[in-house]
Amino acid sequence: METYKAKSITISRKPGTDKDGFWTAFIGLFEDNNPHLKAKAPIKVLEIEEVEKVRLHDLRNVSYYLLGNDIVINNLVELNTEYKDNILTLTGKQNLK
Repeated sequence: METYKAKSITISRKPGTDKDGFWTAFIGLFEDNNPHLKAKAPIKVLEIEEVEKVRLHDLRNVSYYLLGNDIVINNLVELNTEYKDNILTLTGKQNLK
């Protein structure tokens, strides 16, 4: 399991090496909330290849923005990633009021 410090993340996807196979999960880590509204670059980008699905555990405030086709998770304290058997599991801690 890898742990990262970030205030928010975006979860996106891009095609994998095989057009009929699994996709690449594209996770952008940001220092501010609502990164989809700003033109700032992420502080780090995670690209995990051959992902069938992304599971979200223990995260309560998650938004899916249809305009950008991204999932945004704000108010993070930390993000944990685990990749096994083509499944990416994201867990973490959020500072929710």
